Amino acid sequence: MTAFTQLALPAALLEAVELAGLTDMTPVQEQALPPILENRDVLALAPTGSGKTAAFALGLLREIQTERIQTQALVLCPTRELADQVAAQIRRFGVRLPNLKVLLLTGGMPMGPQLSSLSVHDPHVVVGTPGRIVDLLKKRALHLQNLRTLVLDEADRMLDMGFTESLEAILAKVPKQRQTLMFSATMPEALETIARTHMQEAVRIQAAGEAAHADIRSEFFQVRDAEKAMALIQVLRERRPQAAVVFCNTRKACDAVQQQLDAAGFSALALHGDYEQRDRDEVLIRFANESANVLVATDVAARGLDVSHVDLVINYDVPFEPEVHIHRVGRTGRAGKQGNAITLVGDTDGNRLSAIAALLGTPIEPKTLRSMRLSNAEKLFAPMRTLRIDGGKSDKLRPGDILGTLTGEGGLKAEAIGKIAIRATRSYVAIRRGQAQAALNYLRNGKIKGRKFRAASLD
Repeated sequence: MTAFTQLALPAALLEAVELAGLTDMTPVQEQALPPILENRDVLALAPTGSGKTAAFALGLLREIQTERIQTQALVLCPTRELADQVAAQIRRFGVRLPNLKVLLLTGGMPMGPQLSSLSVHDPHVVVGTPGRIVDLLKKRALHLQNLRTLVLDEADRMLDMGFTESLEAILAKVPKQRQTLMFSATMPEALETIARTHMQEAVRIQAAGEAAHADIRSEFFQVRDAEKAMALIQVLRERRPQAAVVFCNTRKACDAVQQQLDAAGFSALALHGDYEQRDRDEVLIRFANESANVLVATDVAARGLDVSHVDLVINYDVPFEPEVHIHRVGRTGRAGKQGNAITLVGDTDGNRLSAIAALLGTPIEPKTLRSMRLSNAEKLFAPMRTLRIDGGKSDKLRPGDILGTLTGEGGLKAEAIGKIAIRATRSYVAIRRGQAQAALNYLRNGKIKGRKFRAASLD
């Protein structure tokens, strides 16, 4: 692999890359960054976990002129969760750029604060979801006439989620003379049409198979449909993952599987399209901070999930499209860690399995599980519990305020406190399961920064 230092990047960006602990480029970065830095349009087939965000983040930041108070780059994402992560990555790589303003504009959040921020001065970089971007364009609050770089991230999912009309409306508002970067796990015909219409001599990059070649051990087990739930529980009890994602093809299956796992003694959560935005946020926070050890999700709901400690992915249902299998498996084996993936092959999954084998270029021979009998095993609860505090950024709360309160007057040791997430009006703190009740009692009766806040446990 090629080192980042071989690229024609400004010193400020190379320093940020070094601070991020990156040295050598991933294959998609190695292929995409040279044409991006030549200001070429790029169309890349690349799964989540391939390093695509760093590729377009470094590319667009290289073109930003912070002395110009104008929106110069727009990144469109299918979900708020992914947009939040992308914005954080761009800020991370732009840490040495003076006065850089990166603004997150997504649905599921009040529009008032977003309008207020836009009214102060235009951000240099906007990261958002298509629906909210269209709303702000209609209000003439967002100004894109000076845009130099447009990024469509996970473009196929934006179409799957019904954003085609919004994408077309945005594309009609941006300058024709711009750089367009499109990243997608698959390339449906509708996306090909958008690429032909709105991109100029795009350099095409094929990186969709990377996840299959990462440090991931994949196994396939033949299971009768009637025994799938029992097989799933058996696998989880035997493998004892720190964090597992179980993929189902439907929302109904997600709910049923989550309930079965919960009854079997796992800390399991479900995530699918029926969830309201705040509920989705809380599920992802609880999974990321180790308050749940199993997340049962549909593909669309899991887009934007970026949890580095996922050590097992289980396909409860074989996906309809073989490319989706690669995308799912790529959720494990992150950050150089060993990953594991298991697919439960049902009675009628033969054709889907053949399609996956053809895509991977290798035959697949499903194995059989040793036993389908379950014992009354110990309950495998997650190590943490999440406490919610009804105060957040709007109350000027910071992670240090909560940590200081709990380790000071609250009497907890620092090692008992996990991740702390601060949102607009709520905050979340992970506490070791055995000490969570004591922490909750203190938060309900004590004060943070001299103020009392309501608190509750989410578990």
